[in-house]
Order: sequence, then C-alpha cells, then structure tokens
Amino acid sequence: MFEQLDALIFRFEELHELLSDPEVISDSKRLRELTIEEADLSPKVAKIKRYKQVQQEIKDTEEMLGEGLDADMAELAKMELAELKAEKPRLEEEIKVMMLPEDPNDGKNIIMEIRGAAGGDEAQLFAGDLLNMYTRYADSQGWKVEVLDANITGIGGYKEVSLMITGHKVYSKLKFENGAHRVQRVPETESQGRVHTSTATVVVMPEAEEVDLDLKDADIRVDIYHASGAGGQHVNKTASAVRLTHLPTGVVVAMQDERSQLKNREKAMKVLRARVYDMLQSEAQAEYDSNRKLAVGTGDRSERIRTYNYPQNRVTDHRIGLTIQQLDAIMSGKLDEIIDGLVLFDQTQKLEELNGPQI
Repeated sequence: MFEQLDALIFRFEELHELLSDPEVISDSKRLRELTIEEADLSPKVAKIKRYKQVQQEIKDTEEMLGEGLDADMAELAKMELAELKAEKPRLEEEIKVMMLPEDPNDGKNIIMEIRGAAGGDEAQLFAGDLLNMYTRYADSQGWKVEVLDANITGIGGYKEVSLMITGHKVYSKLKFENGAHRVQRVPETESQGRVHTSTATVVVMPEAEEVDLDLKDADIRVDIYHASGAGGQHVNKTASAVRLTHLPTGVVVAMQDERSQLKNREKAMKVLRARVYDMLQSEAQAEYDSNRKLAVGTGDRSERIRTYNYPQNRVTDHRIGLTIQQLDAIMSGKLDEIIDGLVLFDQTQKLEELNGPQI
C-alpha cells in the first residue's frame, strides 16, 4: 500500500513538471488530459501527505514524552497525541476508499436516454420531468447538456429523449441512475383526484471513443429516409433522417432531429457507439455482479430503483433504503444527497469485498 501511495506522490510531482513543459503546453489534447489527471490526484496527494505527517508527529510526540517533560508540557503532549491517534484511523479509512479500483468509465461523458414507460400520457409527462431534473442537476455541476433526439408528445411529454452530458466525471455520478423510476401522483387529467402510478426508464451509457470500441464500416448498415413528425419545413421534403444498424449486435439507432443528414449521422454514430459499448460492458458487469454478494444494481435496466411520491412530497431510493421528504427540491435538480448516498454505498460494498490488510 505504501508503495502505491508514494507512487501517487511521485506522479503528482511529475505532472507539475510536465504541465510547464513547452511541448505539452503546445499540445492542447495532452495538456487537457494531464490537467484533468492533476486535478484528480491533488486531493488524494493532500490526504496522503497529511497521513504521513500525522504518523511522523505521533512518533515525535511519543519520543518527547519518553524523554521526560515537566507536568504541564507532558499534559499538552498527551492531549496532542490523543488527537493524532484519533485522526490516524480516520485518514486510513479515507485513503482506503481513495485507493479503491476506479471504474474505467468514471471520467467519461455520458449519453442518457429517458423513455415514458407504463402509464401512457402521464408516464411521458414524467419522462419530461426527469429530463428537467437531470438538466438542472447538470447545470449545478457545471456540465453541458445537449439534446440529441427527442420524440415529444402533443401534451408536452416525451415518448423518448436522448441527451449527451459532458463535463468532469459525469459517469461517476450518474451511472447509478439506470433503471425504472416510478411516480405516484394525481394526473392533471384525473377528475376524481385519484393517485396514479406510472413509470419512466432511464439508461446511462458512457460515451465511447474510437479507442474504446472499433466499429467497422462493413458492420454498419446505413438507411437514409424522410423525417416524420414535428420538425419544420424540411420534414418529408429532404431525406435527412438516418438509421444505423450494427449488424453483429442488432443495435439500431435512428436520428432525425437535425435538418442536415450529416449532422444526424454524426449524432447517430455517437449513440450507436455508446449503445454497443454499453451492451458489451453490461454483459461483463452482469457476469461480475453474479459473483458478488451485493450490488447497487447498475446492470438491470428493468429494476425499479426509485419512487417519487408527490402527495407525500417524498422520494425513496429502494436500493439503499434512503427516503427524503423533499421531492420538490429533488425535482429541481438537487440530487446530491441521493447520488452521494449511492456512491458511499458502492464504496462500502467494495471495501467489504476487498477485506484487505490495514495500511
């Protein structure tokens, strides 16, 4: 463990030197990658240095007490030693969490797909509410949201909507949103005031780069057709809609949101790459989870993960048993308590599985 900690410090110092290197500065892509790596390592290195400092201070204080101090100085030294010995195990636990193997996708941007499921118009309206919730949360994190494609209903709901969220470690925070989200409320069209239950599904996929997944042109069938539905004057007049089919997996992506066939194809390719990559990752995750005693549940897309109860102003995440009586705040994008709870739960499970030696 100590070798790993020292290696992080060494790498952090190396990054400082690299970021002042003219060759790195002139290479915008490498500069961005190294800057992100440094920002990620900075809090970890600070924690490690503090841990080493506490260890040294414990040793120095114990030596001072062994040399024989006057009563007042000895009392102060004992108080300081007690504080240091209480801080040391806290730092050890924090460093253990910090050193857990990271999901290789944690630093990636995501493509999110939200669909109205069971419940007709009400489910599609709820899909729109979820879109608004995630958009506001993304804004609070300083992320950028781009709607790739949307199938909007006449009453303002969404049969389905695809969006791309870009920023710092987006996947690490939103990867647990996969699953069925259930809403309990009185629909606007309900004249008797009865509470209805509807669902919308959310799929979160890490953006896949070409280095992650090599999709061969020969494996992709491209169909061009006229757009349909809402979309302006170009609808049914220009063949701008694009459908991509990945033949080996059967994954299909259709895109018609843009007037330009080229833009639709670019967007469709992003989604196709993400879906195929996600399919392969999900298969591997399912196999891994089958060997785990516990799992947060990122793999099962049909799993009901959360209930939003409007009459009681309550949100419950069923995987970790967390209930929050502030549904209005959650729907306005204040998701930190839920997301932090899911991340902590996942870290706790991983620590239990590792069950490794103390530092």
